Amino acid sequence: MKFGIHNPSWLYGADPYEMFEELKRKAQWAEAHGFDWFSVMDHLIQIPGIGAADEPFMEGWTVLAALAAVTSKIRLATLVSSVAYRNPALLAKMAAGIDIISRGRLTFGFGAGWYDKEYRQYGYEFPERPARRIRQMEEAIRLIKTMWTQERATFHGKYFHVEDAILEPKPVQKPHPPILIGGGGEQLTLRALARVGDACNMFGDPDFIKRKYDVIRRHCEAEGRNFDEIERTNLTSLLLARDEAALKAKRARLAAPDPFRGFAIVVSQAVDLVGRYREVGVQMFICSFYKNDRESMELLAGEVMPRFKSVL
Repeated sequence: MKFGIHNPSWLYGADPYEMFEELKRKAQWAEAHGFDWFSVMDHLIQIPGIGAADEPFMEGWTVLAALAAVTSKIRLATLVSSVAYRNPALLAKMAAGIDIISRGRLTFGFGAGWYDKEYRQYGYEFPERPARRIRQMEEAIRLIKTMWTQERATFHGKYFHVEDAILEPKPVQKPHPPILIGGGGEQLTLRALARVGDACNMFGDPDFIKRKYDVIRRHCEAEGRNFDEIERTNLTSLLLARDEAALKAKRARLAAPDPFRGFAIVVSQAVDLVGRYREVGVQMFICSFYKNDRESMELLAGEVMPRFKSVL
């Protein structure tokens, strides 16, 4: 089983101009301690449930380019990029560049977008109907694949087009970087995944994830796709401690909400939790750590991951 770290919060201290240095150290630490993946959010402002909208927040693709230059093994991604924020042809060019800088370590995380507040703040149109945003997402992926694989790309879609477009050099990974689609909408998003995605990511407890995988399997059957071709990842927030007394103290010190959005648990419970995710088919367990709690990271790496890293 693989493990990843996701970074949704940029609060690392009082000085926001040091936040990239802290993030760099975190990514390098993750790489040195056996994690397979490091991702950042691709939002324009902080989202509800993570922090205040006016918190410091760096742009995701800028950060990926910088991380690609200071890491050497760990896979890098945005989790995930909205179709609306960049022309998809330009995004194909950006992603190809990061795949080259990283020597083939990019996963292209992509989604339909949802946070209307940041759309409006930054002057983007927010299509109210999810179906339209999902159609845009799928069409953008088809255009991006064309840019990555054709000598010159011509694509005429309903929402996007390119004409005899050059993208050189192509990404390092062939035929292209893996495309991860975020979201769990059963009728449209997971059907689009079966058609054009290489990996999935969603939130939820193991029983919830199992139901979603059953839906993906049915869509794959309908599309003539092998379900096992799709890498299955999940995302959850963790707050870990060695025992109940330490967990209680940590929750009080960090002002963790109750109920907690994710799992605030002790090490033995974390081992059980990861085992349950593995049993339902999760191949990569990606987690964020509440308020960037360092001890939670260390406990996961030192006391949970060794139980699973050697298990195929």
